[in-house]
Amino acid sequence: MTTHGFTLTAEGPFDFGASLRFVEDWPATSALPSDGKALRFAYSAESDWLPIGVTVTGEPGGVSVATTRAAGPGIRGEVARILSLDVDGAGFAKLGEADPVLGDLQRRSPGLRPVCFWSPWEAACWAVIVQRSSMLIASRIKQRIAERYGARVTVDGQTYPAFPPPVSLVEAGGLGLPAQKEEWLRGLAQAALDGVLTTEHLRSLDPVDALAELRALPGVGPFSAGLILIRGAGAPDAFPGDEPRLFGILREAYGLPEDAPPSAYRKLAEAWRPYRSWASFLFRASGYGVADD
Repeated sequence: MTTHGFTLTAEGPFDFGASLRFVEDWPATSALPSDGKALRFAYSAESDWLPIGVTVTGEPGGVSVATTRAAGPGIRGEVARILSLDVDGAGFAKLGEADPVLGDLQRRSPGLRPVCFWSPWEAACWAVIVQRSSMLIASRIKQRIAERYGARVTVDGQTYPAFPPPVSLVEAGGLGLPAQKEEWLRGLAQAALDGVLTTEHLRSLDPVDALAELRALPGVGPFSAGLILIRGAGAPDAFPGDEPRLFGILREAYGLPEDAPPSAYRKLAEAWRPYRSWASFLFRASGYGVADD
């Protein structure tokens, strides 16, 4: 099979090995086998919703990418977004010099950047599937939906099911989910087809407006909106307004009182601009024994 290659260069500190280690423990990608050297996956590319297989390997200063079909600017941008290589990270390390708590996390996981869902659409579907469910069960259901409705793509000799594009789920039923969740997924599929649930649209908005627009979508609450914007669209400077789990980590890390209001956490995060998403990710992924989802 013919493959197509390109490279992505990191601006600022970046450790691909740290990204790989994160993916290995990430419930949403638990079905991906790993040899500890490359990230291999298949997904429905947001640029055209057609399936594509991707292999990413590390190289000095960035990554080398091989794809199963020609990768134009759209797909190159998507892979960069997935690894947060579409953002100049040079200023992120400087934040740790002013904030010793954040700086300690940066030293513990040097070069770790947010690893995003393959698309905001897939992030939104995960957010609905995982509601009131264990991550293990949600991961299995997501995998079954991919196997039933998604295309199969061969990457380096192994077949991967790509999570289906929105057009495949806009009228789908029998997904193995409660009727309400299936209705929500169909609504999200329509939002993606309408261009609302896309990286381009969400990152064109002020983060506050994007979060508000996401909360208006079916089945999307405050936590899900933050997940979609930060880990789906890869917005580098958003801070979720109401995320008890993150607030608990920050409360422990900074010694805030138990009754600290949400405004106290928002004020704390102001010092992390323009990398509020990155700092939040680092606390969730590396901090205080709490795994990320």
